[in-house]
Amino acid sequence: MLHFLWDSISFHTLLIFLIVFLFVADYMKNRNPKNFPPTPLRLPFLGHIYMMDFKAPHITVQKYTKKYGDIFGMSMGSMKLVVVNGMRLVKEVLVNQGDNFLERPEIPMDMFSKIGNPFDPQFTLTNAVSNIICSLTLGNRFDYHDEDFQKLLKLMHETVFLQGAITTQLYNSFPSIMKFLPGAHQTISKNWKSLKSYMQEQINKHKEDWNPSESRDYIDSYLQEIAKDKGSDTFREEHLVACTLDLMFAGTETTSSTLRWALLFMALHPEIQARVQAEIDAVIGQARQPVLEDRNNMPYTNAVIHEVQRKANIVPLSMPRVAAKDTIVDGFFIPKGTVLTINITSVMFDKNEWETPNTFNPGHFLKDGKFWKRESFLAFSMGKRACLGEVLARSELFLFFTSLLQKFTFQAPPDTTLSLHPLMGITMAPQPYKICAVPR
Repeated sequence: MLHFLWDSISFHTLLIFLIVFLFVADYMKNRNPKNFPPTPLRLPFLGHIYMMDFKAPHITVQKYTKKYGDIFGMSMGSMKLVVVNGMRLVKEVLVNQGDNFLERPEIPMDMFSKIGNPFDPQFTLTNAVSNIICSLTLGNRFDYHDEDFQKLLKLMHETVFLQGAITTQLYNSFPSIMKFLPGAHQTISKNWKSLKSYMQEQINKHKEDWNPSESRDYIDSYLQEIAKDKGSDTFREEHLVACTLDLMFAGTETTSSTLRWALLFMALHPEIQARVQAEIDAVIGQARQPVLEDRNNMPYTNAVIHEVQRKANIVPLSMPRVAAKDTIVDGFFIPKGTVLTINITSVMFDKNEWETPNTFNPGHFLKDGKFWKRESFLAFSMGKRACLGEVLARSELFLFFTSLLQKFTFQAPPDTTLSLHPLMGITMAPQPYKICAVPR
């Protein structure tokens, strides 16, 4: 009897049944719970990948904010996420309900003296900034032409840049399929293995001459915690490798990119650059180097640095977070395990928060001639998962920026138009450019 039934079912009928079954299963698995934020039309299996411009995902998010409001749902493959926009809701999620969104999701891809001649500042700035974080984490500063140091920086830069590739985004949504296919995600995986190997070598070198009573740097301090907490899962050597690499990436890419944006904006706004230099001359002069204590006496320079960070907007979408429990946000139900993305751009360019959001205007951070740090300035995010390195980054930006403008005036090369169009990776960095540093 069963044999007869099987023979009577055609291949096409079976295929149709299988397709319908898969579509229904996908719908049942990915359907939204009651009172979930509004969600655009979702394609089976793919989700909303068809909507995304992977070269500028923040632009896509801004577009759908206008249509669906300050909180809406999306899905990348089977990963359900909620996008949060606007200062009111961003503060609600990151501060008022910050404890509910502390977790991170498991994502698979978790020299200026050129005498006025055009040059690319990326090499010098990246080396200088990275050496600071290297001295804190590894206890060592490198020569700019050190072969291992340059290999490290190259691997880091390539990894950051390739995070914006389409194949990387597809891998994050469909790892079980994409792991068999070529693309940028394979290069990232290879780079991570090399970076982890390099960092493990650094840790092994530290262990060879490690003195538990004397901490030279971050690695030594972490080794002390491992020794004190033997057998615990809190402090482990593999965690040390990951944490050190996190510090290296965060301490190099964001600050060096911001400084490159700063020089670009100064060349494009010579009147603002001249006013910064006038304040430097009045407060510091030319006889000594800038120190952090000068910052309180330099409101305009401080405002310019903050406006560079706002306008450059190098992290337009926050690192994803995961709802630790069922939560209500603005009347919408966010189930436990849902991924949340904060649209930083929606706050940094909000016309209700900034007088001229699309214009480079240091006046955004000045009130009655004094520096004014606004709550809607989210370059370092906010809440309990705000940027760990904010104090270091702000110090670096001030000292590098004032030191450079104290000695040089930055100009576009003759017959050259500088571009503000960004390169999209983990961060939005400026396109490679050449600039003239004219000694003052």
